[in-house]
Amino acid sequence: MATLLHIDSSVFPEAASASRSVTAAFRAAWEEQHPDGTVIYRDLAADPLPHLDGIGASAGFSDPATHTPEQQAAFALRVRLAEELEQADAIVIGAPMYNFTIPSTLKAWLDQTIIMGRTAGETPSAKGTPVTVVASRGGSYAPGTPRESFEYVQNYLEAVLSGAFGLDVEFIVPELTMAPSNPAMAELIPKFEASRDKAHEDATAKAKALVARVAA
Repeated sequence: MATLLHIDSSVFPEAASASRSVTAAFRAAWEEQHPDGTVIYRDLAADPLPHLDGIGASAGFSDPATHTPEQQAAFALRVRLAEELEQADAIVIGAPMYNFTIPSTLKAWLDQTIIMGRTAGETPSAKGTPVTVVASRGGSYAPGTPRESFEYVQNYLEAVLSGAFGLDVEFIVPELTMAPSNPAMAELIPKFEASRDKAHEDATAKAKALVARVAA
């Protein structure tokens, strides 16, 4: 049976979150095609992970036989997160843009899960696993837009997910999500709606394609 790792990080519930609604569409399509599969779900807003501290970091660079009780506890969490990553046949991550970058809760997951010599390094343990990132944002930071240089979500996640974990990364980008609630963006509502609809269509299509890929 195939396993999907589903990670959300939006501080808002699905009804008010562009990223959650798209990851939910991805998951629904995945489960429809793979009803006997397994889904590992982490809601990083509802159940945030501790930020990586010196104890957890040092445990990742020392012999487990020498770990103090505090290092053992901290490293046990990191190992569990690594195992979830390694068990996954596909990954979907909701990564809304907050203040030009990813939520701190998602950064905490990345910091805890990156273990040099295991999930990262010369031979990452989950190398090649497909990951779909839903990178929603209130405005537009696409090439050619005035705020292109402020795009630190896709650039960063491409570097860490592909460069560190060795994952096969694709992005879905619902943008202009503030248009319905910001009077100054009212004229952009049709573009927001088109972006939203395309994001849901892409999520469904990607999930179905990955199910076929995993089953092949």
